[in-house]
Amino acid sequence: MHKNWVDEYNRLAREVDDLDVLYEFQKEGLATEEEVDAQYKKAADLLADAEFRSTLNQKEDPMNAVLTINAGAGGTEACDWASMLLRMYRMWAEKSGFKVEDIFEQPGETAGIKSASIEIRGPYAYGWLKGENGVHRLVRVSPFNAQGKRQTSFASVFVYPLVEDDDIEIVIRPDDIEMDVFRASGAGGQHVNRTESAVRLRHLPSGIVVECQAERSQHQNRERAMQMLKSRLYELELRKRQEEKEKIEAGKAKIEWGSQIRSYVLDDRWVKDLRSGYKVHNPDAVLNGDLDGFLKAYLMWKSNPTPVEAEE
Repeated sequence: MHKNWVDEYNRLAREVDDLDVLYEFQKEGLATEEEVDAQYKKAADLLADAEFRSTLNQKEDPMNAVLTINAGAGGTEACDWASMLLRMYRMWAEKSGFKVEDIFEQPGETAGIKSASIEIRGPYAYGWLKGENGVHRLVRVSPFNAQGKRQTSFASVFVYPLVEDDDIEIVIRPDDIEMDVFRASGAGGQHVNRTESAVRLRHLPSGIVVECQAERSQHQNRERAMQMLKSRLYELELRKRQEEKEKIEAGKAKIEWGSQIRSYVLDDRWVKDLRSGYKVHNPDAVLNGDLDGFLKAYLMWKSNPTPVEAEE
């Protein structure tokens, strides 16, 4: 990781040196003002990117991530909204060069999903997504409403770092776990409906429940569910430490999982993050995975809690 930071610094230094040289050339008539402006923008963009990346400085930031979505109250409309969010995060991850793997999916009764979990693998996946924890609110004219009325739906998103065995030691006593097996549902072909290979683990002391149906055998699903459980317990400990830190730093706003963090208002054509203040007027692009602006704005706001202006 240190090598990456050194390489980033050297690259930025080269761009700034090139800008100095171009500026001298421009004064002597050997370069145009447009060339200087273009190099300035290149160096400024690289500096802004380095400043953003400096916010990803926690031990868990480089880890892979598990993202879970649960539909709120509201039946079909809420389930459809949950599936829209799942598609949005898939598209963002794929556009960003991350690998996405299905872990668990529970379809809605009519449309969409009641809940789903995916694994997003790649450098700093958790660091990028850690600000997405919370309730996401959709306001639109519902296609499931015969009267064409405007309707509000909610879905919760929960992101936690995927802890590998050599990242941290988490001890789980066998007596603290209850295990259920059941037939898998959702995507996966005929196999998922023939055998009780899906696994649900419940950690009794914490109340945490994890489910996995990604693998073809019960044993493999149990192993993966155990990894997810260890990751959840690790994330729980991180949150406890963060809450203690925020009690000390009383000047910073406290954000807990379960709070409403973002509104997507489709007929009025805007999406706004309620923490950073970042707002755009192209909800279609956001729902198609254009999330970088929101992710960066949250991380910059978290390091310095002042409203972030969006580029329109």
